[in-house]
Amino acid sequence: MFSDRVRIFIKSGKGGDGHVSFRRELYVPAGGPDGGNGGHGGDIIFQVDKGLNTLGDFRHNAKYVAESGQEGGKKRCTGKDGENLVIKVPEGTVIYDDASGKVIADMSGDNQCETILRGGRGGKGNMNYATSTMQAPQYAQPGQDAQELWVRLELKCIADVGLVGFPNVGKSTFLSRVTNARPKIANYHFTTLNPNLGVVDVEGGRGFVIADIPGLIEGASEGIGLGHEFLRHIERTKVIIHIVDAASTEGRDPIADIKAINKELENYNPDLLKRPQVIAANKIDVIYDDGETDPIQALKDEFEPEGIKVYPMSAVTGKGVKELLYAVRELLDNFKDEPVIFEREISEEEMFDNPNESFEVYFNEEENMYIIEGPRIDKMLGYTNLESEKGFDFFQKFMKTSGAIDKLEELGIEEGATVRVGEYLQFDYYRA
Repeated sequence: MFSDRVRIFIKSGKGGDGHVSFRRELYVPAGGPDGGNGGHGGDIIFQVDKGLNTLGDFRHNAKYVAESGQEGGKKRCTGKDGENLVIKVPEGTVIYDDASGKVIADMSGDNQCETILRGGRGGKGNMNYATSTMQAPQYAQPGQDAQELWVRLELKCIADVGLVGFPNVGKSTFLSRVTNARPKIANYHFTTLNPNLGVVDVEGGRGFVIADIPGLIEGASEGIGLGHEFLRHIERTKVIIHIVDAASTEGRDPIADIKAINKELENYNPDLLKRPQVIAANKIDVIYDDGETDPIQALKDEFEPEGIKVYPMSAVTGKGVKELLYAVRELLDNFKDEPVIFEREISEEEMFDNPNESFEVYFNEEENMYIIEGPRIDKMLGYTNLESEKGFDFFQKFMKTSGAIDKLEELGIEEGATVRVGEYLQFDYYRA
């Protein structure tokens, strides 16, 4: 069964706890603390597998958890790092944060492998806390918590050309003629229940990938019919072919059909109408000259002034098909060959910062410094890389938007005063 959208739970590994122990050996009096650090938790990594073309495997397993790091050991032994969990997906899969609906990653183009959740850092053992005044520390640092997230995966097929049209206009017949694809063909609506892809071989080795999208009907963008389930597959295409029943064998008006489908494309994503389009006026083999109207000329008069070329053809006999394919190839040659990539819309920091979690700001007279600490602070420091420019910018923004700076000023902080954030981070305060 074809599956192109799933919702799964992912969780990285927790960091291993630091260890508390002391060196106990004969002839080594006061050996001191030797508790080792905990291991790093495993990451959650998404990787493209070009052998996959569906998300069907995820329908049987919706929970993915990486291995946690092991606790540190005695004799300064560091715990084993947790194994990373690599989740393989088809090329073209877009990963969304399920809560916000924002894009986390698009597994397309050059982005073949991406770490989505990072494992927790291992806690420090008591060997790290020995000082001249504290030579036998009885404590160690716990491992950092894991990150967890519900994500939505959507597969958006990667094709150069997309076929659109109402049901039963001949899209599957056309695809079977021009490619090696063998879609199901029958004389009833919605024969195509899943997108079909095929490769068109054009002389000179300039082939292209073409996708047959299940038939669209009016209201598809609002969830009516099958089409809205698969509109996402046309988002990456560079050229759109409208296939219409020029002979009106079912009594439909081909001009009205094209306008209706363009309306559905616009409602779904207005950028789709900016793509080059051609019209394949199909079933010319059953057009009979009644001496009154010429349906092909009517299509040309309506759409060619808008720059949309009309190509009469018959998918059954093959007449006119070659001319259409060469026209599409020319449009592709003139198209800026830049893959349609969905940019990331949410950062790691935004995903895991929870405004509902608490933190406190106070002045510690004994240490003569201002302290900012609490669960929200610990998590923020855990997923923010302060050594990177992006991470440092987020830290500065966090201090302002969370109200931490306002609370420091309410306490009467002066420039040059020392501020400690969490357990280790210290800086001297200066007004921006």
